[in-house]
Amino acid sequence: MSIADALSDISADRYTYDPNSAPPQFGKAARKYWAFDDTYINVNHGSYGSLPLPVKAEVDKLLLLAERNPDRFHRLTYMPLLDKARREVANLVGAEHDEIVLVPNATHGLNTVLRNIEWREGDILLATTTTYNAVERTLQYLSDRSEQPHPFVHSVMYSFPMSNADIIAAFHAKIRELKQKHSDRQFNVLPDQKDVKTGNRFVAVIDSISSMPGVLLPWKELVKICREEGVWTVVDAAHSIGQELHINLGEAKPDFWVSNCHKWLYAKRGCAALYVPRRNQPVIKSSVPTSHAYVTPHNSDDNKFVGQHEWTGTTDQTPFISVTHALAFRRWLGGEEKINAYCHKLAREGGKRLAELFGTRLLDESGEQTLSMVMVQMPLPVESTLGSIYTPEIKSQILNLFNQRLVVEQNTFIAYHDHNGAWWTRVSVQVFTDMSDFEFVAKALGAVCKEAKETIIHKNELPAVSKV
Repeated sequence: MSIADALSDISADRYTYDPNSAPPQFGKAARKYWAFDDTYINVNHGSYGSLPLPVKAEVDKLLLLAERNPDRFHRLTYMPLLDKARREVANLVGAEHDEIVLVPNATHGLNTVLRNIEWREGDILLATTTTYNAVERTLQYLSDRSEQPHPFVHSVMYSFPMSNADIIAAFHAKIRELKQKHSDRQFNVLPDQKDVKTGNRFVAVIDSISSMPGVLLPWKELVKICREEGVWTVVDAAHSIGQELHINLGEAKPDFWVSNCHKWLYAKRGCAALYVPRRNQPVIKSSVPTSHAYVTPHNSDDNKFVGQHEWTGTTDQTPFISVTHALAFRRWLGGEEKINAYCHKLAREGGKRLAELFGTRLLDESGEQTLSMVMVQMPLPVESTLGSIYTPEIKSQILNLFNQRLVVEQNTFIAYHDHNGAWWTRVSVQVFTDMSDFEFVAKALGAVCKEAKETIIHKNELPAVSKV
């Protein structure tokens, strides 16, 4: 389909709504407000988000406004709109207005924090085995740099299924293990302290909701442990805002936190909220890239944290401003509680139904780690020993098959991930999802798994494996 055909296929009433009218029923009726192909089933909202048409319409107005008079828009109009968007995000996550700035995505925000820390030889960076790959690669880069000093990277092993109690215990045990192993070091340099001449930093990167597997972690408890242990906390909350209720950053008190607004909050790609409490803003000496508003630390105690992030070069500013319109649309739909109640209930019920159709199980049987994404084991053999079936070559063949059958032939994508010897699918639920989408996943993904077993896995000798 051409772009012109795609646009002509969308009726004008789908781009707007009357805020005083009743919203649609959640499920297929709500699809009207998204531009999906008629044959496209979106069960992967968690990867990129999906922009509602009424929010897109407001963004288009802003783009036209910018083109009508670029000087007026960028010099006068834009800043108050950005300020309003930051304030609305701050109110939603329980932060002060000037503790929130907007950046292109969560990876960008995490890089802003990690590249501003003035590392010392012997500092520790702690990740986990489920840390998002781009973030894990960032940590490794910081450790690999030829210039000295640089931190040493360590990782906590998470092997799901795990209870929250097990996660907390494994995390805390790793901190104590590393402190004991490096007992010759004093981890006494904290983010809100100035002019500490000796000692080291211990910095933990914590997922609030991991990407794969897509589960809610007890991040507030982990932050509390770090505070007691004198460990910095950098929370990768890429999936949180719009999916996790009652974030309350002022109470949770992470040292740094970043979350994508374009994933679950309906903002335009790409937009993320970076939270840096006032006590830690001196750590962030420069935006990324460095802004016109950069202040040499020797000249001022005020590093213009907000000002540096208001303008980091000419770019499309509308994703940041779109947050205001996204939140207005969500309020019309019923608000955060109603949206998340629907998505959570359907994720639980749909996940159980999918596991039943697959003849497998949920990753999170208790439901304590499930919000709007649900993890279900796929009907593929389970390794008794990691690597005994799924060699790199076999994995590559399976991934190629999945992409060909799902993306190319069936005009969809169903997220999948191999973890702890098994393959799991992550189904993202939104207000436009209903139980029939889980039936679709069972049929589409079940057929591809059957083909993978017959044409790839069973071509190789199988050791003893667990059956699904």
